[in-house]
Amino acid sequence: MLYVLGAILLVIIVVVIALLIMGIRIIRPTHRGLVERLGKYNRYCDPGLHIIIPLIERLFQIDVREVLVEAQPQTIITNDNLNAKVDAQVYLKVKADEENVKASQYNVTNYENQIVNLARTTLRNIIGTLTLKSANSERGRINEELRGTLKTETASWGIEILRTELKEIDPPVDVQETMNKVVKAENEKIAAVDFATATETQADGQRRAEIKKAEGIKQAKILAAEGEAQAIKLVNEAAELYFVGNAQVLRKLETVEKAFWQNAKIIVPANGELVNVIGDLAGIAPVPVKAAVPNPTPGQPTKRQA
Repeated sequence: MLYVLGAILLVIIVVVIALLIMGIRIIRPTHRGLVERLGKYNRYCDPGLHIIIPLIERLFQIDVREVLVEAQPQTIITNDNLNAKVDAQVYLKVKADEENVKASQYNVTNYENQIVNLARTTLRNIIGTLTLKSANSERGRINEELRGTLKTETASWGIEILRTELKEIDPPVDVQETMNKVVKAENEKIAAVDFATATETQADGQRRAEIKKAEGIKQAKILAAEGEAQAIKLVNEAAELYFVGNAQVLRKLETVEKAFWQNAKIIVPANGELVNVIGDLAGIAPVPVKAAVPNPTPGQPTKRQA
């Protein structure tokens, strides 16, 4: 009998230990937990070690990290009746507090799929009012409008819409080829205008350089001519000041030399001077002769004495 009781007690202990082991749960820092007891919410679990009652309680772990959700590519008709292939990405996460974790599980069924459908519908509404060109040039505005709509619609889901990104807005192949040709033509036009402007600027610079060069040459010639004139003037003034008298004397001496060399006779008038006679022979104007003052006769008073 004692053996039977001991065996039963041992079995109970083993079962209890097994149930405890089965009820041990560990929640990572990247998750939060919700415990349901008999299908009803019971408690919220933070990261760490937790024990639940097997077969009676159930633990649900919810990832609170950032999640990337791909809005599958779809064809959208733009305002200018073109079919554009649009693809987008949504970045979101569950808010890590009890109320929002509960809302992500009890207020919406599979919030990731719901976000995909909502994002696709919102993109159709936004891009359908835009032309293809404006849709490509206003990606930032489309992203902000998409994020705002998703944030409003998912306010009760316990999630946070971090950001949205348009991956591509692709037109049909033929339209894309036409757009590429237009862009290429515009780029070539801009390049041609830039080249023409650069050429004109270079030609204008060369023209200005030639003008400056001509003005410099002209100014140099003017300065050279003025310098020569000034030099001639200085030479004339110096010759007038220093060499006229000497030149006349030299000419007179040369005339005397020639006269004596040719055995010529020079008759000097009684009342003339030899210098003036030689000057006449040389063709030089005579030197003015001062009038001689008469010597007073003895005993006759001079004008000063009178």
